[in-house]
Amino acid sequence: MITLSGKEFAATIREDVTERAAKLAVDGTPPRLAVVTATDDEASAWYVRSIAKAADKVGIACDVVDLGSTATGPDVVEALTSLSADGAVHGVILQTPLPDGLSVAELAGNIAVRKDVDGSNPTSLGRLAAGLPAFAPATAAAVVALLEHHEVPLEGKHVVVVGRSVVVGKPVAHLLLDRNATVTVCHSRTADLAAVTTTGDVLVAAVGKAGLIKAEHVAEGAVVVDVGTNATADGGLVGDVDPEVAEKAGSLTPVPGGVGPVTTALLLRHTVEAAETAHTVPGRRRQPSWRR
Repeated sequence: MITLSGKEFAATIREDVTERAAKLAVDGTPPRLAVVTATDDEASAWYVRSIAKAADKVGIACDVVDLGSTATGPDVVEALTSLSADGAVHGVILQTPLPDGLSVAELAGNIAVRKDVDGSNPTSLGRLAAGLPAFAPATAAAVVALLEHHEVPLEGKHVVVVGRSVVVGKPVAHLLLDRNATVTVCHSRTADLAAVTTTGDVLVAAVGKAGLIKAEHVAEGAVVVDVGTNATADGGLVGDVDPEVAEKAGSLTPVPGGVGPVTTALLLRHTVEAAETAHTVPGRRRQPSWRR
C-alpha cells in the first residue's frame, strides 16, 4: 500500500508562497488573512491554529476573529462585511461549523468574491460549477492537487465521493469532472453504500464521521483519499477511513499528514494570489492557480 503524503507537496507550495509574500511586503502590500470563527468545536480550533501557524511561517499575517459559539447571524454578517471592506485584508474565511440555525451558504455571501480564498461564497461556487475562474474551496482543491501531485490518473476513471457538503463533496465533484473523471456522489441516504463505493477506482471520503469507511467499502487496489479530521478524546485526529482499509487499498492518504497540510498551503497560496490581484493595476487580474 502506497501512502499519499501531503507534507512534502505542501512544503513546496509554502516555499513558493513565502517568496511571493516577501515580494508583496517589499512592494507595500503585505498579504493578510482573516479567519472568522463562531464555534467551540475542537477539530475546528485545531484547524484554525494550524492555519495561523502556517501563515506566520510564510510571512502572511493572520487574524483570528473569534465570535464565540453564541454568535448570531448579524454578528457574523458584520464581521464578514467589515473584513471584506478592509483594504489591508486580502483573504477572508468563515470557518465551520457554525452555531445552530446559521447557514454558511447564506452568510458566506457577505465575503467579497475577490477575498473568498476558501471558495465559500455561493457566487464563487457558481463560477466553479460553470468552469469560470474562482477560488475553489481549499480542501476540495487539495484533494485534486494531491492526486495530481502523486500522478494518480483521473481522466476516464470512476471517482466515488462520499459526502455532499458545499465545503468538499460538491466542489470536489466539479473539479474532478473538469479533469474528465466520471464522478458519483454518495451521502447519508445512499442505499447500500458499499455497493456504490466499491465501484470506484478512486474513493474520496469527506463525511466527518470517524471510521465510516471500512474495508468492505473499498475496491481491491483502489486509491483512497481521507478528508476527515475528527478529534479524539486524547487530542489527536483520525480520519473518516478505518485503519483496516490500508490492507486493501492500493494507495491511501494519511490523517494527519495527507489532505490537511495541502489544504492549508493552498489557502495561503490563494491569499497571496488575492493580494497580488489587489496590488496589480486594474484590468490585469491574475486567475486563481487552480484554473490556470
